[in-house]
Amino acid sequence: MTAATSLRSRVATRLRRRKPDPAAELDAVAAIAERLAVLLSAGVPATVAWSHVDVGPAGEGGARVDDGDVAVLRAAAAAAADGESIAAAIASARAAAPRTSARWAILGAAWEVAVESGAPLASGLRELAGALRDEAQLRREVGTALAGPVSSARLVLALPLIAVVFGAAFGFDTVAVLFGNPLGVACVVGGVLLLWAGRRWSRALVARATSHEAERGLELELVAMAMSGGAAVERARAIVRGALASLGGTASVADDVDVVIAVAARAGAPVADLLRAEAARRRRAARADGAARAAALGVRLMLPLGVCVLPAFVLLGVVPLIVSVVTGTLGGAA
Repeated sequence: MTAATSLRSRVATRLRRRKPDPAAELDAVAAIAERLAVLLSAGVPATVAWSHVDVGPAGEGGARVDDGDVAVLRAAAAAAADGESIAAAIASARAAAPRTSARWAILGAAWEVAVESGAPLASGLRELAGALRDEAQLRREVGTALAGPVSSARLVLALPLIAVVFGAAFGFDTVAVLFGNPLGVACVVGGVLLLWAGRRWSRALVARATSHEAERGLELELVAMAMSGGAAVERARAIVRGALASLGGTASVADDVDVVIAVAARAGAPVADLLRAEAARRRRAARADGAARAAALGVRLMLPLGVCVLPAFVLLGVVPLIVSVVTGTLGGAA
């Protein structure tokens, strides 16, 4: 590997760490879950299946995000070979590498639930992979819907500075006006403060629009997995609660399960199937929520534009231009 290639690799790794892609992380976990399911279906023992999904350094095969994910897989493989808890090994590896994707905890919880309940590992991992793929697609759709408003906000925030550059390019002494007299300095201070406030305001609106709840419906998928192993409802709920708690998650599934159980009791339908249907419904609702947030963001971003950016444009672009024209005219008349 050349020095230039090594440098590009390090820069790419740092960029990935600075801007993690939740959809890519979910896809990475889903890919590993699918590989494990295939290996288990082919007769590979669960104690050695983890050692086969760790195929090399981070980035090979497109299934991992960074080196911390490799550490998670290797810790899980060592725990499986020693007969120890996979979930505990994943939790320990993530604690040692804080930048590791939190999505590995989902896979650890699913493995723990399947082992504790006696559910078929291969089918359970396939169902989990499908749920993770749905969640990743949801995040991509929301990100795509929000891309337009976010890009527009960034462009609008640059307009005052562009006005200063254009004024200087057309021969007006706007820079000297801004920094050469008290009025110009006041315009600079006011304009910068307004741009700072507008940027903070816009970023807060974007952050609120792009925020996601915990993976919707995955807790219900885990309860359905536990029940597919023959566990009763209360037992399945306790297993999921314990698995999520051991990984630092929240076990907020009691009310959700109770609602589905009540429906199943009235209709005589399988509880596990209804749980999966409810999880799918929540993912569909999340898609609709994402589209609504994107539409609302385009309107809400007009508030910092009108209150902060346009006044900053006047202070930094229009006022110096007028002062330059007036002073030039008076100077020429004199």
